[in-house]
Amino acid sequence: MLARTFLETTASAFALIAIGSAAPVSKRALSFDYNSGPGVKGVNLGGWFVLEPWITPSIFSEWADSNTVVDEYTYTQTLGKDEASSRLTNHWQTWITQDDFNQIAAAGLNHVRIPIGYWALAPLDGDPYVQGQLPILDQAIGWARSAGLKVLLDLHGAPGSQNGFDNSGRYGPVQWQQGDTVEQTLNAIRALAERYASQTDVVTAIQLLNEPLGPAIDLSNLKQFYYNGWGTIRDSNADTVVTIHDAFQDIDSYWNGFMNYEAGVNDVMLDTHQYQIFDQGQVSQSPSEHVASACGLSGKLASTDKWTIVGEWTGAQTDCAKWLNGLGKGARYDGTLSGSSYVGSCDGKYTGTVADLSSDDKKNIRSFVEAQLDAYQSHTGWIFWAWKTESAPEWHMQDLLANGLFPQPLSDRQCKLSTVLSAQRFTNEMQDPNQCS
Repeated sequence: MLARTFLETTASAFALIAIGSAAPVSKRALSFDYNSGPGVKGVNLGGWFVLEPWITPSIFSEWADSNTVVDEYTYTQTLGKDEASSRLTNHWQTWITQDDFNQIAAAGLNHVRIPIGYWALAPLDGDPYVQGQLPILDQAIGWARSAGLKVLLDLHGAPGSQNGFDNSGRYGPVQWQQGDTVEQTLNAIRALAERYASQTDVVTAIQLLNEPLGPAIDLSNLKQFYYNGWGTIRDSNADTVVTIHDAFQDIDSYWNGFMNYEAGVNDVMLDTHQYQIFDQGQVSQSPSEHVASACGLSGKLASTDKWTIVGEWTGAQTDCAKWLNGLGKGARYDGTLSGSSYVGSCDGKYTGTVADLSSDDKKNIRSFVEAQLDAYQSHTGWIFWAWKTESAPEWHMQDLLANGLFPQPLSDRQCKLSTVLSAQRFTNEMQDPNQCS
């Protein structure tokens, strides 16, 4: 409570201070140097503690034709607690293991981002969700320590759903900020912060909320939630990095000046997610245009006044992956999603493996990944989505690594992107970025 009072007072006192260019945003000791170290190089462990049908379609396959089960809420509601607990416990124990953490570290990464739902931390009466995630999450922290990795714990789902996406736990209307949902979310944050307060050698950051849908919520209330969430974490630990999502607002013009070091708060990191496939215009871009769009983000990321990571991004230039847009829904790319128009074929990308992708798709993914790596390291770093999927090759980092489409070492470059972008600058023509050796 004291932390929140101090926060609100200092935020008001510093409101009129002019914010200059980015400077080191913390003077405190952290177990990872977010100012001048190697930068965040990470991967999301998606589909583990928060189900997403497109990541693990086998879990939802028995409802593929009925569309009655579309997210973790309806999954647990339909199965009942005993059966859901049995199935999910098996999933939690097998989807990610110590070997995955070892492979991630061996690939040169230094962070994992682990999504978790509020229901694992502060379940609500009447919810169908089941618990049991936390002992396995505890084990995962030990695996990360053993592998030399840092962990960003991400509250991926809030009561009422902060975005209406299936990855919030419940697909449908956005009802977060209604009733007691914000305070209930803070309860979940408090539980997370208290549980791992003594393990900041590994748990270096906590994300207050994943992807709150800015156009559907009250942004002023979101900002107050971020202040209160910062205070809640500070009640348990003085130095844990507090990560806030951009709510799909501009990362510099909207968020610069908010919760930066000069505003009287320490160790705040902005998270932005960069996908180029979730509207018709973006998914219709050529491979060269995708690369140019990624490269164009470099300066924008560098202009933010607090630590900034691209906390989700992908090698995908299409939305072809099975159920990516929701269980039973098609894709914009091949025109099978309602209201979309045909761009190209989803053959090999709907389901499959990286090895079975066409040679053109492989070149496109490699060049796009390289461009994003170069752009996103312009500030604090990046975290790829996701480490593994059952059948979505454009998104499956483990498989992309195994097939040479994700650079190894991470600094390796096979595509002549600098030449291409230089040519674009002077000729204003789109060149082929896929000049990969």
